[in-house]
Amino acid sequence: MSRPAGLQPPRAVLFDWDNTLVNTWPTIVECYRDTFTALGLPPWTAAEVQDRAHGSLRELFPTLFGPRAAEAEKVFYETFLRIHLERLEPLDGAADLLAHCHARGCYVAIVSNKVGHNLRAEVAHLGWGQWIAKAVGARDAPRDKPAPDPIYLALDGTGIAPDESVWMVGDTQADLKSAHAAGCLPVLVGGAEQLTAALLEHPPKLRARNCHELVALL
Repeated sequence: MSRPAGLQPPRAVLFDWDNTLVNTWPTIVECYRDTFTALGLPPWTAAEVQDRAHGSLRELFPTLFGPRAAEAEKVFYETFLRIHLERLEPLDGAADLLAHCHARGCYVAIVSNKVGHNLRAEVAHLGWGQWIAKAVGARDAPRDKPAPDPIYLALDGTGIAPDESVWMVGDTQADLKSAHAAGCLPVLVGGAEQLTAALLEHPPKLRARNCHELVALL
């Protein structure tokens, strides 16, 4: 998709993290496998994880595990903390995309449903703090995506209003719904084949297959 006529370049670009800028599916799949196994439940396949594991754990786990949600979260993070940094893999073109946004004078931030301190550890591990002004994760704001609260927090203190000059870029329904709720421009990257009727309730204004296409849109 090309940028629609009349749509100005963004003042700020807010990125989701997992599977928008970095490939973390192998880590997420292993964490879910260990969690289900520890609780005596049949583990999801990798495809089921990719289809169902959206949203923050504090919202998703009570619906999956009921009164055992805290136990499940403990197991999940034991696996996660053991492997997440060594498995962290930038998506092709992600670093160039961030550098391009920064060079254009855009305010760049991360808005993720990964717990904040783990998110910031991954940003630091990759050395991407040179381009990213703020990284907002799960539990940093009163509510996580798809609520707009993390977007408001990411923009707090910048003087930038959450309007169409702010692009919220992500790969899931939660990212698009959060953008719509905040009044930002929703941008879908990747995952186009997984669009569903539910996703189309919160349609993207722009779509790109990967980080390289996002550079072209900018």
